[in-house]
Amino acid sequence: MSELGNRLKEARLAKGLSLEELQEMTKIQTRYLVGIEEGNFSMMPGKFYARAFIKQYAEAVDLPPEDLFEEYKSEIPSSGNEEIPEKLSRVTSRQTMSEGGSKVMDILPKVLITLLVVGVIALAWYLIQNRGSDDSAADTTNDQTGAKYEESATLKDAGKVKKTDENATDQKVADTDADKEQAAEEEEKEKETPKQEIKVAETSGSSTVYELKNADKFSVKLVSTGQTWVNMQNGKGYSFYQGILDKAGEDSKTVDYSKETEAVLVIGNSSQTDVYVNDEKIDFAVSPSDSVRQDITIKYVKEEKE
Repeated sequence: MSELGNRLKEARLAKGLSLEELQEMTKIQTRYLVGIEEGNFSMMPGKFYARAFIKQYAEAVDLPPEDLFEEYKSEIPSSGNEEIPEKLSRVTSRQTMSEGGSKVMDILPKVLITLLVVGVIALAWYLIQNRGSDDSAADTTNDQTGAKYEESATLKDAGKVKKTDENATDQKVADTDADKEQAAEEEEKEKETPKQEIKVAETSGSSTVYELKNADKFSVKLVSTGQTWVNMQNGKGYSFYQGILDKAGEDSKTVDYSKETEAVLVIGNSSQTDVYVNDEKIDFAVSPSDSVRQDITIKYVKEEKE
């Protein structure tokens, strides 16, 4: 057993806590708590989690984590945060390249639309010219074969065209009325069914409580953009899922909480985790830079049926 592990274990025993009770307090699996007391950090998911679990253990037994990190820094694994600036710089470079390309894509549709309009005008002009030539040829033929006969046929065709135009006008009016009626029905449905609302009810330290309203279902999805440890529970402490989400493997987990009143989420690495409620991404009320671990409770306020 290491000196740090012995110090933590003595503090735990002094408070009269068992490993199972400490697990309930910290949400850290018992095997990781035993590893901390034995100084076996190689069994942890990574150096980041080893430091985070030690900090949670110390806070639970009322020991100052900062003093422990300084006193036993030779035993505690070093943090891997130094890799973050490099990753951020790469993201910034990609964003800069994307912005340059997006300017070209903004101009391209305008050029294509301009060419299309010019093409349509040219085609219309060509058709008008050809129709004029055809009409001239028809007039010449009519003069040669007899003006009286052609005049009667023209009047007859004009009557057909007029009737066709009237029918087309009536159809357009009917279509317009149908479109207006459909639009009114859709607008009425939107008024009757309000959009779901999720807002922050309260925050305390690294804990945040949200309220979900105007939703006929309650589904929570956690997506890892790197590597993160999560625990997805209900309000009674039952865990639907507990483990590590890794972008290189299983990077997401979805749990249907529609039959529950609360979703309790423990997120070990919030800087690399996205939270979705009914496919709507929510922002962390507490910045991941201020608290890497986040404890989130989402209360489902169901609509009362009349």
